[in-house]
Amino acid sequence: MIELYSIRDVARILAVQESRLRYWMQTGFVGPTVRKGGRFYYTFSDLVAVKSAKDLLAADVSLQSARKAVESLKKVLPHETNPASRLRLCSDGSTIVALADDIAYEPIGGQIVMAFSLASFGEHVADVLSMPRVDPSAAPAEEITDSPTEANGGTTAYRHFVEACAAEDRGDSETAEHLFRQAIDLEPNMSAALTNLGNLVYRQGELEEARRYYERALDHDPSQAEARYNLANVFEDLGETELAIAELRRVCAACPDFADAHYNLGIMLVQVGGTTQAKQHLERYLELDTGSDWAGHARGYLDQIAV
Repeated sequence: MIELYSIRDVARILAVQESRLRYWMQTGFVGPTVRKGGRFYYTFSDLVAVKSAKDLLAADVSLQSARKAVESLKKVLPHETNPASRLRLCSDGSTIVALADDIAYEPIGGQIVMAFSLASFGEHVADVLSMPRVDPSAAPAEEITDSPTEANGGTTAYRHFVEACAAEDRGDSETAEHLFRQAIDLEPNMSAALTNLGNLVYRQGELEEARRYYERALDHDPSQAEARYNLANVFEDLGETELAIAELRRVCAACPDFADAHYNLGIMLVQVGGTTQAKQHLERYLELDTGSDWAGHARGYLDQIAV
């Protein structure tokens, strides 16, 4: 079974604030690829990507260059990576290459700004997780200062976004909505805030308003899988099944490990008679989620298709 890590685990392992991880996830920069029980979880491969992003930004690589480098990492890193892998990752700030530990590294286009082996990183992960959890009220071992260059438009909008996420986490939806709106007023192109605001109004039953926020988020960041997935949910609720299916296809193609997208797409395809493709997506879902209640529902639909 693939070991999964919560956002709190990742914050401990990499000494990164949870708010920073949420922002990276919401903007589609780098984040978790598995969703179970309504929560996102990181695989070891996701951890490697987040560590790479952190190291590159710490080396004063621009966010745009770091984003491109992490995208290149997704292409060179084997899908099933594990902590014992003998691969070594290196980057010159614009591209990441994966090499066996015993192969000498030659810079791609300049000075090396990031290099680490997966085996040693795996040991670090195990060591950190074996330590007792620190009281959240205590000062962190490493203080991470939010960088305005990562905020897509200034510290004030970003501060509102982070405070809104914190309010949402503690169940204060009214404050969260107010702060997300403030962030968008200051930075209209902040797709992460648009998506989160869409989620809030969607839960209030305001489907058309939620649709507008998701579409605005995708106008500014077409790669944001969460906005597209939630837009598909809106389309389904509005009875626009074909539009919902089209959006979910795009999510599954761009993010093959987005479990919930495979599940929802499989169910919709069953309903419209596309049983062959439905079977493929439900089977993919079960590869990503084997033990939840939803996995049992997926198996039930597969039995229905077989009949």
